[in-house]
Order: sequence, then C-alpha cells, then structure tokens
Amino acid sequence: MAETFAFNADIQQLMSLIINTFYSNKEIFLRELISNASDALDKIRYESITDPEKIEAQPNFFIKIVPDKTNSTLTIEDSGIGMTKTNELINNLGTIAKSGTKAFMEAMAAGGDISMIGQFGVGFYSAYLVSDKVRVISKHNDDEQYIWESGAGGSFTVQKDTELVHGEIKRGTKIICYLKEDQSEFLEERRLKDLVKKHSEFIGFPIELYVEKSKEKEVTDSEEEEEEKKEDAGDEPKLLGLTITRSLRAVWQVPEACDSHTSKSGDEQISLKEYVDRMKEGQNDIYYITGESIQAVSSSPFLETLRKKGIEVIYMTDPVDEYCVQQLKEFDGKKLKSTTKEGLDIDDEDEKKKLEELKAEFEPLTKLMKEVLGDKVEKVMVSSRMADSPCVLTTSEYGWSANMERIMKAQALRDNSMTSYMVSKKTMEVNPKHSIMSELKKKAAADKSDKTVKDLIWLLFDTSLLTSGFNLDEPTQFAGRIHRMIKLGLSIDDDDEGLGDDDDLPPLEEVEGAADEASKMEEVD
Repeated sequence: MAETFAFNADIQQLMSLIINTFYSNKEIFLRELISNASDALDKIRYESITDPEKIEAQPNFFIKIVPDKTNSTLTIEDSGIGMTKTNELINNLGTIAKSGTKAFMEAMAAGGDISMIGQFGVGFYSAYLVSDKVRVISKHNDDEQYIWESGAGGSFTVQKDTELVHGEIKRGTKIICYLKEDQSEFLEERRLKDLVKKHSEFIGFPIELYVEKSKEKEVTDSEEEEEEKKEDAGDEPKLLGLTITRSLRAVWQVPEACDSHTSKSGDEQISLKEYVDRMKEGQNDIYYITGESIQAVSSSPFLETLRKKGIEVIYMTDPVDEYCVQQLKEFDGKKLKSTTKEGLDIDDEDEKKKLEELKAEFEPLTKLMKEVLGDKVEKVMVSSRMADSPCVLTTSEYGWSANMERIMKAQALRDNSMTSYMVSKKTMEVNPKHSIMSELKKKAAADKSDKTVKDLIWLLFDTSLLTSGFNLDEPTQFAGRIHRMIKLGLSIDDDDEGLGDDDDLPPLEEVEGAADEASKMEEVD
C-alpha cells in the first residue's frame, strides 16, 4: 500500500517555481538526470573496489534512455547504487531540503538561469520542466525495490514494488518522465542524440539510446526469414559514441589512479590515494586549485597560507578538470575543496578569534571598498587566506572559478544569461596583516573622500583580478589609473603642459556598475 508524504516547504516552493514559471531552456532536464545517473554509478563503482560483492547482482555499468511514443514517457535508467526507501526516496527526494534548495531559489531571484540547477544539488526536480508526473523505481543492495511518485502537487507517494510492472531492477534506478503534451520533441531520436552529445559528452559511462525502427515493405516468402532476422537485429539498443579523454576516465571511473602534481610533489605526480594517505593530522578535506598551467597555479596567492601550514594542494591544469571536480565531489570520505572559492576553513580557534577582532578593526575600510567597487564585487571581507598578498578575489561555492570563467567565456555558443550570473559572484578578501592594507586603512580613516584612496582601491581590485586568475576586462581604465599614480609618484601636476589632456584617459571611478552615485570616485581634472 502506498504511503503519502508532504514535500518539505522549500522543496514545494522550488517545484512551484519550476512548474509555474516559463523557461525556454527545458532541455537541461536530460543533462541533470544523466548527471545524477553518473553520480550513482560512481558511488557503486567506488564501493565495489573494497567490496566486489556489491556489484554481483548487476556487474555492468550503464545509462539507458528509453523513449516511448505510445505512452508519451521518457525513461532514464542506470545500474548505479540505487536508493533506499527512507534515506533517499523519502528524505532526499521529499521531506528534507538540501542546503542548495534555498540557494538555488535565491540565485533565480537574483536573475540566474534554470540551467544552473544541477550546481545546487537539486537537478532531479528539473524533470518537472517537461513532465506532468515523475515515477522513480529504485533498488538498493540494502533494501527492496520501491516506487516513488509525484504529480508535482504538495505530496508524493512511496510504495514497495510488488507487482514489478516496470520490470525487476537488479540494482539501480529507473526514472520515468510522463511528458507534457507539448514536450513530445524529447521522444525523437535525433533530438535525444543531439542533447546527449551537447550536454553529456564527458559522462564516463556508456549511454544507450533505445529507438524503435519500423518500415512497411512487401516481401516475398523467400525474403521473409531474412527480414525477420533484420527486425530482430533492430531490437538492439543504439550506443551513442562519445569521446572521453583518458584523463577524464581516470578521474571518474578510477579516481585513485589519477595522478597529479601538487604543491609538495615537485616534478613527481601522486594519486588521490597517496594524497589522502599523507594528509596532515586533523585535515578533513582534499584541497585543489585549477588553472592554465602548473607555473600559474604554483605561484597563486591562494596557496600562501596553505603552504605555511604545510597543507598539500593538488594542481589541476587540464581544461577537463573543471568538469571533473563538479562530479567527483569527494574521495575516500574526504570532500574536495577549491582553494579559490569561499568557505576555506583552515584556521584554529585562536586564529579565528584574532580574525574576528581584525574584522571589526577593518570594517570601515571594507565598507568603503564595497562602496567604491559597487557591483563589481558582492562583498569585501577580511580574510586569513593570504600570507604575502594584500588581497584576492574569490567566487561563491556555487559560482565558477576564475579558470572555469575563462573556459566558458571562450565558448562561442555559451549561455549568456547563465554566464552573466555565474561570473558576477566575486568576493574581495583582504589581508589585514599586509602593510598595504594597514596603510590604506589609516589613509581612508583620515579622509575617505581622498581621490588617491579610491584610486588605490581600484588598483587593488584590478591587480587582484590578475593574480586571482581572472581576465582584465577593462585594461584601458587600468592603464589610465596606473599612469595617474605614476604622475602622483613623480609629483607631476596633471595640468602641466605637454602631458596631453587627461579627459582622454579613463576616469578613476567605474561609471557603470557602482552601487550608487555617492560611491563613485571623482574624475581627475
């Protein structure tokens, strides 16, 4: 007998947002369901390394896509780890909201795009972009086969699958999307092929697309037997040939065999397992940094404090690494943490207490910096991330890293609406122990309207863009500020003849994007 459960309030709000708001980019639902299937396969593959018996029921790893035009359903099936009744089907899919649920809704309210949904861990619900109803049939090694179902109302049902209407699952999950009347395009072979190749090219498991082939033709008795053989052959699934790089397969299918350079390995490469084995006592996370080259990441200011504390950092310099770490979120029970994103927690209790005192001391300066920089940054805060550099620019946990931003901006067919949101979430973190910041604090306290103070703030922002791995979008304005600071250092009056007209130079302030008129810097005469 089916049990009925009410959705968590945040999940109800999320589903209402998805169902009742018009989105043109509905195709991303397939990407999210395939990505979830890949995650499930990664989990069972990893568990099978130490316990091979866990894959005895179903030793093959696969993802199947089965369109059914007769019933207007699209099924995505995987032979992954499966879901238990209580922990996954009831809690994860309905009654307990994930931290990313609210964060995603806030991102949408801020102008984000629906295609970001997977980055917040709630990609499953994108199925309701195209479905009136979703049915999930799942079998975990530690539980029986169960059916989860919801028509996108305020509740869902869970029941034991005793009748096996959709077949017996040895292990894994089958998601059946009952498509809306106007979403029949997602039953077409060509459309599905294009979407898989467009969005899921880097999936490290075979994707099988099942298609129906029928053709009416009059045949003679002598041809009938041969025709039947051909028809039987047509029952086989079509395999989508996707090119997967060797490094990608290593990271996703056998992550412990993926070797990388680190901040301590020198010219040698080490595996993730070796990294974990030599982690410092008390270290709970695996730290990594992405970038264009080993030379670029090894000199990054993001490594300064980590180096001083003796914490090893993995260098990820292959372009595909950015995509890999979005899927490989943990290894051997340790979470993978980017050193370039917010939330780096490496301080002990005494250090945290001292940092809180410095935050209060530098609050007037950080507020002024935010006013001057306006919408260029989300916030300015005091940080212990740096040891030798005055400041850096970090991104949010769900935003793109500087390296990912560079990769995405280079794509000709990028989604501009998503790019606009993902690149805007930068936080400026300042080092309160650096002499530049200490002197700037004093100068700002003396006269926060000082043109030199505001110009220095902009120069710190521009240099932080460069040292943090971002591209400098406005090099002319940066050069103009440098030239004016050179004049100041040489005691040259801007009005001196022979120096040209400063009206031709970019203004000190950023005219566009400032928080308000009061926050804009004055233009040098």
